Amino acid sequence: MIAQLTGVVARSEGNSVILDVGGVGFQVFVPVPTLASLPEAGGKVTLLTHLVGRVQPDFDVTLYGFATPTELRAFKILLGVSGVGAKVALALLSTLDVAELARALSTNDTKSVTKVPGVGPKLAQRLCLELGDKMAAFAFEQKADRASAGQQTAQENAAYEDAVEGLIGLGYGRADVRRAVDRAFAAAADKTNASVLIRQALTLLTSGK
Repeated sequence: MIAQLTGVVARSEGNSVILDVGGVGFQVFVPVPTLASLPEAGGKVTLLTHLVGRVQPDFDVTLYGFATPTELRAFKILLGVSGVGAKVALALLSTLDVAELARALSTNDTKSVTKVPGVGPKLAQRLCLELGDKMAAFAFEQKADRASAGQQTAQENAAYEDAVEGLIGLGYGRADVRRAVDRAFAAAADKTNASVLIRQALTLLTSGK
């Protein structure tokens, strides 16, 4: 099992990167957030990897890479669902970030899930049914980890969630709201004021930025 690769970015090809590791070029398929975080050609990077395929009778394997343990764990969770192969799992993590995906699945938001290429209503419903509780627990763990690391206080977390739910109540899609509140939260001087977060995120939503 190849669990990690550290090498130099040779080039990107669609949704994959060619990583030069000691003169050997590994093609690693990555989700969009990981692809966007990669350095330019010539830069050094470490990717956590998961090997999918078979060695026998024919060597037919594909490497999937991730920038964070959270992405890798979510990928493995998705592969446990019947009908979800590596390509669909990668598409899910490319269209929705891990937090968005966890929220969508745990709240039965099939509308957001069906925006992912290759995911129809039946598969979206199955994902929500099989992974709803697991992804809710996963999202809680991630939030707890962030809080324990001092990245967000309890008051900031509460304001963030209030802003998200408030905007969803106005009829906006969860994925769009999540992106807008993320941006508003990052720019806010007072991250504990839900009203301010809602106003700033609403401005982003109505402007289409």
